[in-house]
Amino acid sequence: MLKIFERIQSALSGLVETSARQSARQYGRRSALARMGSIMVGGAAFTALPFDRAWGATPSGDGTYDDKSCDYWRYCALDGFLCTTAGGSKSSCPVGAEASLVSWVGTCHNPADDRDYLVSYYDCCGKTAFSGAQFCLRSEGERPAYSMGLHNDINWCMSNANKGYHCTVALVVGVAE
Repeated sequence: MLKIFERIQSALSGLVETSARQSARQYGRRSALARMGSIMVGGAAFTALPFDRAWGATPSGDGTYDDKSCDYWRYCALDGFLCTTAGGSKSSCPVGAEASLVSWVGTCHNPADDRDYLVSYYDCCGKTAFSGAQFCLRSEGERPAYSMGLHNDINWCMSNANKGYHCTVALVVGVAE
């Protein structure tokens, strides 16, 4: 019995030694350092990504965090149905709809941090049947429709293959300086 155990131990030891030598021939110290460096840089970049600081906060009466209300700060230049009430979210189209290839922008003031943000509005196209969606018409700072590309009353689904309008999402593009 002892000889079988010694044979198994010897075989395992040889297997580990062979794989360690093969790994050392195939991968040098530099590649290991490069991998560790990319993991560290990736981890640092991951912590710099934006995230929702509200953490599921209860909607306030002024619409600051209520993304299902027309009073939500991000919707200052929105004209259409809210995707948050039509099966999507404030930043993604519902299943079966696709974002328009073109969009319009607005500059909205966030009362929570007292800063202005550039918000891009995309119509969600291709899915026309909906019920109970909240319609909003907020055109703060809107200019006359002398140039149709600057106006929010256009069906922005015109650039997509399926031109049916469903709802509108509001993506924060950056801080307005």
